[in-house]
Amino acid sequence: MTCTAQTQPDCRVIESRHVLRMKSATLNARGGFSMAELLVVLVVVSLFVLLAQLSLFGLLEKHAFKAQIQDFVSTMQMAASAAAESDRRYEVIIDITEQSYLLREITNPDLSEVLEEEIIIRADLGENCRVGYVEFDDSEYTNEGRAKFRAGRSGWAYGGKVVLMDRNEQPYSLVVNRLNRIVGLEEGDVLLLQPKARDDIPF
Repeated sequence: MTCTAQTQPDCRVIESRHVLRMKSATLNARGGFSMAELLVVLVVVSLFVLLAQLSLFGLLEKHAFKAQIQDFVSTMQMAASAAAESDRRYEVIIDITEQSYLLREITNPDLSEVLEEEIIIRADLGENCRVGYVEFDDSEYTNEGRAKFRAGRSGWAYGGKVVLMDRNEQPYSLVVNRLNRIVGLEEGDVLLLQPKARDDIPF
């Protein structure tokens, strides 16, 4: 468009309108692009939040498992140390069916009967930790019912291992050594060393 001196103001108005239209189109295009970017950012942030939640959930489960298993180990250690420091006898009874355990001081000659006043600790193994099976060092094995570890001043009557499983079915072995009273926790289902000859420990 050619502008003369007379039509110059009109030309400026038309050019200004044309520039405004161009700017508006550019802004609209940028606005659409920004919306797409925003959606991508939201998706990426959502993925990071989801991964963080899964990681946190896994850590909480692991912490719950470790807390439960540590309580169980402490109960076994308590039985061994209390028996070593006195003339009393103690027993840890693991109920595989009920997924629970208890520590008691033996006061009754009938070992099959557990008196309420004998019980020192009674606890359940939650969803994050369960007993898979118990194997004694005389080759006896059980994955149901009750398994008993009895401790006296001379040590454990039997050694063995308690295989505990976490929520992901990963095994951990609580190993009871009757020769040195040590109760240890090892990752995996460890091989239990069998003694050459069984020596009954008198109570």
